[in-house]
Amino acid sequence: MMKKLMAEGLGTFWLVFGGCGSAIYAAGVPDVGIGYAGVALAFGLTVLTMAYAVGHISGGHFNPAVTLGLVVAGRHPAKELPVYWGAQVVGAILAGAALYVIASGMTGFAGTGGFASNGYGELSPQGYSLLAALVIEIILTAGFLFIILGSTSKGAPAGFAPIAIGLGLTLIHLISIPVTNTSVNPARSTGVALFAETAALGQLWLFWGAPLVGAVIGGVLWKLVSTTED
Repeated sequence: MMKKLMAEGLGTFWLVFGGCGSAIYAAGVPDVGIGYAGVALAFGLTVLTMAYAVGHISGGHFNPAVTLGLVVAGRHPAKELPVYWGAQVVGAILAGAALYVIASGMTGFAGTGGFASNGYGELSPQGYSLLAALVIEIILTAGFLFIILGSTSKGAPAGFAPIAIGLGLTLIHLISIPVTNTSVNPARSTGVALFAETAALGQLWLFWGAPLVGAVIGGVLWKLVSTTED
């Protein structure tokens, strides 16, 4: 179990460090910044690479919503849910701390600002409402769980699941960065909200609640559609 938890912590650290780091350091650089598309790709690559690296150890969840969805679908033991969540949140917070240390080392550093945190209303990148954020986070998390469950099922081609999952997460970010800065992952949201200078912590409830609801929906939908016993 300790090795599983270490793998989950490391994987979540990599997701937050790579994905949020790309948004903090590289997205807005004048003329050469990577923009929304680059950040979306970075998040997908973090999951793809760590799924191959440690997925065989812990299952490669790196996300409390994913763990819950797998439990609902009968693909992960419920008794491991609390410790998986703990490892994922700790990994995310450590990544947020590392990102802060690096960001504060820039010449002329004047504060973290939004720090790649998630938000709605005035904290939404394009000013989307609470309802819009709630709906998109539920739908996209449900879709993410459906992709994960389908690509890792017994009937799916072996060895390709990390590619489908990574590209799925890239697509999710391409859709929703303008709306919420894309969460679909409560640990990711927590890890950077703690260091943001905005009211991100006050909105964190949505980025726990919506992904968890979406994960349950995704798990149930997969059980209804699946024709395999897995």
